[in-house]
Amino acid sequence: MGGNTGGSALLFAALGDRTRLWLVARLCDSGPMSIASLTVGSRVTRQAIRKHLQVLEEAGVVRGRRRGRERIWRLERRRLYEAQRYLDLISRQWDAALGRLRDLVEK
Repeated sequence: MGGNTGGSALLFAALGDRTRLWLVARLCDSGPMSIASLTVGSRVTRQAIRKHLQVLEEAGVVRGRRRGRERIWRLERRRLYEAQRYLDLISRQWDAALGRLRDLVEK
């Protein structure tokens, strides 16, 4: 966080897509999975899933490891905790700004 706005912007850009959020939720619920497993129950093609996973990997949200012929994808929870801390910081700043505004209006 502190001064890493480029990394945070990349993180939030990666999470700012409905399909990528769905992939993060699937990995969070089910643990490490292959692209074939991630595609089950989805109307998204394997190729599209692969592209979304690459974006998430570039942002540090997931990591893929080879296991035999497959690549198994897992969450990098540290990055999700970073996003949560960043949002908590923004929330505290917003609450402080609203408090100052309330004090100003009440005077």
